[in-house]
Amino acid sequence: MTLQPLASMYNITGTTANNINMEQDQKFLEELIRALVDNPDSVKVTRKVDEMGVLLTLDIHKDDMGKIIGRSGNTAKAIRTLLRVVGMKNDARVNLKINEPEGGKLYGISREDMNAANSDAAPIGASAADAQSAVDEVMADFKV
Repeated sequence: MTLQPLASMYNITGTTANNINMEQDQKFLEELIRALVDNPDSVKVTRKVDEMGVLLTLDIHKDDMGKIIGRSGNTAKAIRTLLRVVGMKNDARVNLKINEPEGGKLYGISREDMNAANSDAAPIGASAADAQSAVDEVMADFKV
């Protein structure tokens, strides 16, 4: 997929750029995201306009979250940049909010597993002596 067909499909070129329908940003985002994900039927974009501009909220399947965020968030940043360009054509500020899907994973770890791992952590306010004794116990296991 190239940007030129998308731009021409939504009339984002030449003198017609100022005549873009205000919902073009939502349609553009939906088509872009559907082209990137494995579950295009689960893509949902809602549009809200307020004094701060346009807020597009994206809901996707939990398995597609990594594709949309990308490595170090680079894909999400690129999508936001494209939306700003579409917004400039409409003289509007367009922001993107990506909702975390139910049962989604953070760095490949489910929230439930993350919470379980965090529950084993030392309680807040544990003394330095308690921490040192825990370190000593672990280090004793490594001694031969």
